[in-house]
Amino acid sequence: MNEVIHGILIPFLGTSLGSACVFPMKNTLSIRVQRILTGFAAGVMTAASVWSLLIPAIGQNEESMGKLAFVPAAVGFLIGITFLLLLDRLIPHLHMNSDKAEGLKAKLPKNIMMLLAVTLHNIPEGMAVGVVYAGYLYGGSEITAAGALALSLGIAIQNFPEGAIISMPLKAEGMSKPGAFISGVISGAVEPIGALITIAAAGFVIPAMPYLLSFAAGAMIYVVVEELIPEMSSGEHSNVGTISFAAGFVTMMILDVALG
Repeated sequence: MNEVIHGILIPFLGTSLGSACVFPMKNTLSIRVQRILTGFAAGVMTAASVWSLLIPAIGQNEESMGKLAFVPAAVGFLIGITFLLLLDRLIPHLHMNSDKAEGLKAKLPKNIMMLLAVTLHNIPEGMAVGVVYAGYLYGGSEITAAGALALSLGIAIQNFPEGAIISMPLKAEGMSKPGAFISGVISGAVEPIGALITIAAAGFVIPAMPYLLSFAAGAMIYVVVEELIPEMSSGEHSNVGTISFAAGFVTMMILDVALG
């Protein structure tokens, strides 16, 4: 059980370490650096959705469902997309287009909106870690301790720049270094909480594990498409975001295959 606790805390540690960049660094991150970090995070999340979530979800049904093993994965994936779409409407953040969101954008600083956006997309990341460790704990044949650890490490790697992207601009806006650091840490606190809730809930619905795995994948892919890709591609045309996406994807793929 200790390895599970450690595993779900690793992504939170990544966010906290990234937020701590506010102490040694003097200036905010440049747009180019933010694009690089956001692209890398998008690549990690996309690869994690495929190798750590969707492939195990399909694999758990291959013996019983044969060529129809894709059905639970497809259904769970679409439910995950729908869930984040609905959550997207309820919580204001940078890419909402409604009149209500525009009014909120006028009242809230962009950095606060970014904090809300990052906190929002940390929820499915926490769920993803939780459901993978639940699959390992409750006998998911396609999930090993090493595979679950690979997902935690991958998300921790992409959480590091997220923490910096939150804390550094807040400091630049006049917030104290400790305050900016704490804000970054808080944005990542939803991950271990979401992971623990998911593990507890999954114990009661073990047969639904393939749906839960693919649900988390759908939620993460939604975040990539709705939040990260627009951020890494905004402004003048640049290839750095795309290159960073590829680097993040390959890094997570290597982690999952090597450790899993």
